Amino acid sequence: MSYWSKSEKILFTLIAALSLLHMPYRLMAQSSSENGTLDKATLEEVVRYALRNQPLIRQSIIDERITENNIKSRLADWYPQINFNYNLQHNFIVQTSIIGGNPVKLGVSNLSAGQFTVSQPLFNRDVLLARRTQNDVRLQASQLTSSNKTDLAVDVSKAFYDVLTTLQQIDIANEDIVRLERSLKDAQNQYKAGVADKIDYKRALISLNNTKASKKSNEEVLKGKLEYLKSLMGYPKEQSLNLQYDSLQMEREIFLDTLQGAQYTSRIEYQLLSTQKRLLEYNYQYEKWSYLPTVAANGAYNLNFQNNRFFDLYTKNFPNSFAAITFSLPLYQGGKRKLNINTAEWQLKRIDLEIKRLQLNVNAEYARALGNYKGSLTNLLTQKENMDLAREVYDILQLQYRSGIKAYLEVITSETDLRLARINYYNALYQVLSTKIDVQKALGQLNY
Repeated sequence: MSYWSKSEKILFTLIAALSLLHMPYRLMAQSSSENGTLDKATLEEVVRYALRNQPLIRQSIIDERITENNIKSRLADWYPQINFNYNLQHNFIVQTSIIGGNPVKLGVSNLSAGQFTVSQPLFNRDVLLARRTQNDVRLQASQLTSSNKTDLAVDVSKAFYDVLTTLQQIDIANEDIVRLERSLKDAQNQYKAGVADKIDYKRALISLNNTKASKKSNEEVLKGKLEYLKSLMGYPKEQSLNLQYDSLQMEREIFLDTLQGAQYTSRIEYQLLSTQKRLLEYNYQYEKWSYLPTVAANGAYNLNFQNNRFFDLYTKNFPNSFAAITFSLPLYQGGKRKLNINTAEWQLKRIDLEIKRLQLNVNAEYARALGNYKGSLTNLLTQKENMDLAREVYDILQLQYRSGIKAYLEVITSETDLRLARINYYNALYQVLSTKIDVQKALGQLNY
């Protein structure tokens, strides 16, 4: 028994069909949002977008693929090398030799040869080096990409906070403009009522004009900062980028463990140097192998066609073939091999000093970043207290001014103090977050 009427079935069928028709458009819109623009430009989404679209990172990924192809190309030398050569020759004058006092022609007018050759390396230091270093070469390419991603994430995060600083200043200016316009209206009404002179009104107008000018200046500065952030992200220039953030969440994220010690081994720079050192060790061994011979097995099958008549050239074949082992040992190269070994040895000593220098730099970088973080955090806590005090002072003076107890000059001064306190607070907040990133980078905690 059917519980749906005929009209209900038709309506359901139409709705289903329309849904299927609109589905591809929704999928295209979603794909466009994921690949073209950001609907929610939070810090995490901005960093993720940059790591996916920044040309520098994409170049690094391409470099990894090129490195992989180069490795396979070098390893291909281990496989048997098979070749074919073909030759067609016509002698206008056949070579003549004197044999027993008589001139004798050696050869024929037309020659053709085909040669199949095969060679198999048995010992070759070049291909041996390629086989031993392949994993570290891949790792080095991957680490370079990781290093570029880490640097990009730091730069994008700082640019993000820099934009937020300017945005916050604009928001504060908007709030101040609303408040100053109300104060201007109050001062104008008191002036018209004869309660106050026009000085209060003019002071309110001056303060309002200065705030509007400051807002306009920040709006122009914001354009440049947004374009810089877009360039770091690889974001389309013509598309708008609306940042989303939660100030309360950011305030909860300002703290970190300051008792941690700097571990330079966790830094991507150290990992790169360690990989480079292993490659140099392989290179040192490679130079030592220069005293060993190169050994290869090879063979050939030759097709030899000879005939004085060109059209009968391929009627007679005189083939030959051979197999051989080639042993090649340079005996004297002017001291080149010894000098190359010494150079490889010095390169190893140099990379050890580079690792030592990195260790010293990491310790200094961490101490500097930690000092900046602690100083910024102290400043933030001070600015937060100042902002609360300035707001309280402004509220009290505003009430006293409306009651006729305080002069308008004190209200203007308290408004200025409140605006500066709020700006200083948000500047200090984003400064703390930026210095926190420097500390995390120095600790090697930002790895991508």
